[in-house]
Amino acid sequence: MYKTIDLALQGGGSHGAFTWGVLERFLEAESLVIEGLCGTSAGAMNSTMVAYGMHIGGREGAIKMLEAFWQKTSEAFDKSPIKPSFLDRWLGTGRMDFSPSYYMFDFLTMMSSPYQNNLFDINPLRDLLLELIDFDELRKSTAMKLFVCATNVRTSRPKVFSKKDISVDAVLASACLPSLFKAVEIDGEAYWDGGFMGNPPIFPLIDDTETEDIVLVQINPIHRPDIPKTAVEIRDRINELSFNSSLMHEMRRINFVQRMLEADLNQEGKLRNLYIHHVKAEEEMTNLGVSSKLNADWDFLQKLRKLGRRSADVWLKENYDHLGKKSTCNIDQEFL
Repeated sequence: MYKTIDLALQGGGSHGAFTWGVLERFLEAESLVIEGLCGTSAGAMNSTMVAYGMHIGGREGAIKMLEAFWQKTSEAFDKSPIKPSFLDRWLGTGRMDFSPSYYMFDFLTMMSSPYQNNLFDINPLRDLLLELIDFDELRKSTAMKLFVCATNVRTSRPKVFSKKDISVDAVLASACLPSLFKAVEIDGEAYWDGGFMGNPPIFPLIDDTETEDIVLVQINPIHRPDIPKTAVEIRDRINELSFNSSLMHEMRRINFVQRMLEADLNQEGKLRNLYIHHVKAEEEMTNLGVSSKLNADWDFLQKLRKLGRRSADVWLKENYDHLGKKSTCNIDQEFL
């Protein structure tokens, strides 16, 4: 009567509102049980909200925590000098292609670092997270397993914080864009956004959960039909390639292991079977650019949330019965 899954949640700024919609729909499906969550950047925010919400109020608590986080994020955005222009709002794409404030901000980040223009290391997300989550209480939770990924600046290695290590600094480190914020220091090590080395990492779910079914919620497009030609299009594609590269490599390793299992080459029984699935809306997300990842306007977030809900609903109708039986993501076609 129940199906158990793990969730791997990509990061991508405001595009994480798509994942909000997916999670909300999954939480409404009471026959769907989530054992573990692994997230990066916005995926780490969503994962943390769900894990804490499940601890304090079950499924309804998790749904409320997600909405509270994105509502407060939008309220903070309203106070930001970076805004979509009137033309951007009229076009309704979510992009900020005609926003002078966005381009001024973009130019500033290219000319100076946060060590120069953000001397006091102001990060609105810190206050927001501390307002919503009691991290001491979260570490006691047994509702589900939680993993958050950051990138070690000095070693170029992914750092995965499990629930016993979770803190406001760990979550902030996972979403620390080096052009905006100083590196987050934890136990003498400096960390940047986890998307550079794991967006998201899959191995924590393989090594530390019992579930065979891993569902990737993908928000960064992999395939594009056209060659980017304008400066904006080229920068957008570079961003997508950068934040998909680690996922591509990890999926190839998973595919290699699955082929070994199919050939009955499971040496010493150390390898285990996995079923890989993913929820995405690549056609719609392809039309969004890097600028829209900084757009937390409430109407835009709601648009992404509804897209996530629709995508999750379609996925459940088409693939729920396949859980525990076979993969519904063709890794050869999608990632190789």
